Amino acid sequence: MSSQTQFFFTIAVFIVTYVMIMFEKIHRTVLALAGGLIVILAGIISQEKAFSSIDFNTIGLLIGMMVIVGITRQTGVFGYLAIYAAKVAKGDPVKIMIYLSTITAVVSAFLDNVTTVLLIVPVTFAVAEQLKVSVLPFLMGEVIASNIGGTATLIGDPPNIMIGSATGLGFMDFLINLAPVIAVVFLTNMLWLYLLYRKDIVARDELKQKIMSMNEKKEIHDAVLLRQCLIVISITILGFVVHQYLHLESSTIALGGAVLLLLITRHEPEHALAAVEWPVIFFFAGLFVLVGALDSVGAIEAVARKSLELTGGAMLTTGLLVLWLSAIASAFIDNIPFVATMIPLIKELGQLGSITDLNPLWWALSLGACLGGNGTLIGASANVVVAGLAEKRGVAITFMGFTRVAFPMMLVSVLICTAYLVLFYFY
Repeated sequence: MSSQTQFFFTIAVFIVTYVMIMFEKIHRTVLALAGGLIVILAGIISQEKAFSSIDFNTIGLLIGMMVIVGITRQTGVFGYLAIYAAKVAKGDPVKIMIYLSTITAVVSAFLDNVTTVLLIVPVTFAVAEQLKVSVLPFLMGEVIASNIGGTATLIGDPPNIMIGSATGLGFMDFLINLAPVIAVVFLTNMLWLYLLYRKDIVARDELKQKIMSMNEKKEIHDAVLLRQCLIVISITILGFVVHQYLHLESSTIALGGAVLLLLITRHEPEHALAAVEWPVIFFFAGLFVLVGALDSVGAIEAVARKSLELTGGAMLTTGLLVLWLSAIASAFIDNIPFVATMIPLIKELGQLGSITDLNPLWWALSLGACLGGNGTLIGASANVVVAGLAEKRGVAITFMGFTRVAFPMMLVSVLICTAYLVLFYFY
């Protein structure tokens, strides 16, 4: 197979895989692994290169955090937080919506946002049923907050994990550079939701009293395990804060935290590892091989050169292109394969163009990919998960219904990020 044939064949495999992932007729993990296997069997990339193209720092970080979250889930702490927030709000539905969204955003900054909504949503249904109000506004607030909160830190959302692993940017780098604008984005979105739903979710006083009579302490199933989990999570987060100074990878910190928690709690490894979402792990592995093949045939370099022609290599135009392309694309396609493709592309831009400091482009990619996922129902995994949970309980979250509310909010969020990046980075 000639080099030109390899070039077009690899692009075709990538596009077909991508399109099929979008249509969700076959599980995305199977498609990613199939795509990776095809380029290996076709001789596009050797087995050794395919193996080395897998970012094991990303894989290790995901596995470590999934183990920690899986054990912590057993304590019932998330149900405790949800009921406690409802009582602090004195049963007021609008305040509960905002408080639960805030909890979701904060927790999603430090734990996987899909896991966060999986734990918060069931309690949300219980609260809405007690108040006899529509659960939809609560669910919209939580899913949007999960994607916003996950954008603020290295470990909050898979795109950030991938960017951090590929660039060496640490936990504090993400927190310092992204948290300020994410705080503004979150407050803006909460204001939007308040104005949108304040007249739709009103509860009678006697129903509010039912909320006040709920006992959040009953949600804690194992107080000893909770203390152990909180200690290990605190140590792990501290490890993320200082890992650059210790010259340790973020995956080492996450896996170290998981091992420490297993040692302290004496949990059986097979039970703890059952909490790992292995389809997600293998999905990443397949994608990394596909992107490695694209890099091997020169496709990424070709796209980088074309992008430089469009932007002239200027930071402002290049940064805005990355931000808005990431946001719009991530609203309609999974942001994980998109970011997996963009990372080597941005690296190539740095090698070919006049841009010496790539950090602003990484922040643009993170903000665009993570916040863009709020645009439509299929834009982020957390959106799909919440819609599935709602459907099981007889509540329909349609594509158009979600998009009518969320897409304008996403555009406003990206506009805020545009102003932030132009003001502080794109000069």
